[in-house]
Amino acid sequence: MRSKAKRKKQQATGNQTSKAATTYADRIKRAVDGCLTDAMFADLKLHGNVSWAPRLLIALAVLTAWGIEPRITDSFAEASKLSLKFFASVATVTYQGMMRALVSYSDQLLPMVWIRFQSLLEKTSPRHYRIGRWLPLAVDGSRFSTPRTASNENAFAAKHFGQGAKAKSRAKWKNKKKRSKKLCQPVKPQIWLTLVWHMGSKLPWCWKTGPSTSSERHHLIDMLQSLVFPKNTLFCCDAGFTGYELWSAILASGNHFVIRVGGNVKLLKNLGHCRSGDGIVYLWPDEAARKKQPPIVLRLIEVKGERGSMYLVTSVLDRKALSDSMFKQLYPLRWGVELQFRALKQTFGLGKLRSRNSDHALVELDWSIVALTMIQLLALKEQSRLEIPPEQSSVGEALRAIQYAMRHWYEVDDGANSLSAQLGDATKDEYERVSKKAARYQANYKDKPTAGKPVVRNATSKQRRNYNELKNAA
Repeated sequence: MRSKAKRKKQQATGNQTSKAATTYADRIKRAVDGCLTDAMFADLKLHGNVSWAPRLLIALAVLTAWGIEPRITDSFAEASKLSLKFFASVATVTYQGMMRALVSYSDQLLPMVWIRFQSLLEKTSPRHYRIGRWLPLAVDGSRFSTPRTASNENAFAAKHFGQGAKAKSRAKWKNKKKRSKKLCQPVKPQIWLTLVWHMGSKLPWCWKTGPSTSSERHHLIDMLQSLVFPKNTLFCCDAGFTGYELWSAILASGNHFVIRVGGNVKLLKNLGHCRSGDGIVYLWPDEAARKKQPPIVLRLIEVKGERGSMYLVTSVLDRKALSDSMFKQLYPLRWGVELQFRALKQTFGLGKLRSRNSDHALVELDWSIVALTMIQLLALKEQSRLEIPPEQSSVGEALRAIQYAMRHWYEVDDGANSLSAQLGDATKDEYERVSKKAARYQANYKDKPTAGKPVVRNATSKQRRNYNELKNAA
């Protein structure tokens, strides 16, 4: 960032600056125009009374999310002024007007923005777009808190909290003190976000939101059915993404997966003609067998680490297409989606959303993710020119560069202090840590959690007979 002395010197000699000099306002406008074009929304059908342009509406929402004001209405007021400076126009003059427009059209606008960002991602960083032949996408879920208002509680909180079997059995306890004690605090209204995250470039790919009781597996199934993923997409998921229904949906979409499995997964071996020594196993629940649904053929591999063995399954049976070494290389990259959640909640300030209306809270989260993704995409573009790998990019530094340019939009963008240079320098510190990052007061638990080992059993003669009948009928 430029020093105060340099800024005062420039203001004192402002008349000597060329009128054609590029300012931060020009740079931000070009950056937004590069990400959002009118052609993106050519197929969007708007109501006849709509007076705003989709590109300007999204730009206004992004500028609002980039703001630093604690109140969202104050951020909107500042974004409106900047929109007039940057684009000589503002989509809507009121905060309520912007939110009503986003509530009405986000379902149509978001997929168009995703497609645009995904195409820019491939052009900006082609080296990291695929790993081998695969487009690796991690999937995980997290909750985002909202203000405790009646609207948010009705939309996002657990409907029947405290009415489960354990809560009802407490009424029969003889100890009155224990019986009258609350089971636990009511769950706060939270939005569940299931995020699909590109593992090569470290950027969000697409997502789905819902109440706090939502299922991340069902969210992924919905996205598989409603969206089109590129050829050779490989979904990398943790142990929560198991089940015949989910794995069948991934295969039905023409894609593949690498998923961690534990003791909650029961697999079969020696069901078909493949040898168990090849790591071939089958997922064939009794319910699927009764419905005459075919088993899912998988390859099981054991990965040894500090916490013991970790077990992964993949639908890619050909070792040449996905070798064991690539298998072990891909899955650890999945953990980066947790850093994306941390960037959203801590760095970008979405730990608790600010909207008191449930519909507004959903679009606030959606377009805040779009705003942060745009910052990461701009940083990736500048750093790719400098051959800086995506894992070295710092979301916090890139955000500070954008917000500095917004606050000093009238200043000349030049030299080492230009927005492009600042985004290119938005990288993590490269110093070597001399001590552990963990706090010294944290206990080193011996029973560190693991997913355990999946249950692998020999197929019975009845199962083999049913499998052969199913193959012959096909």
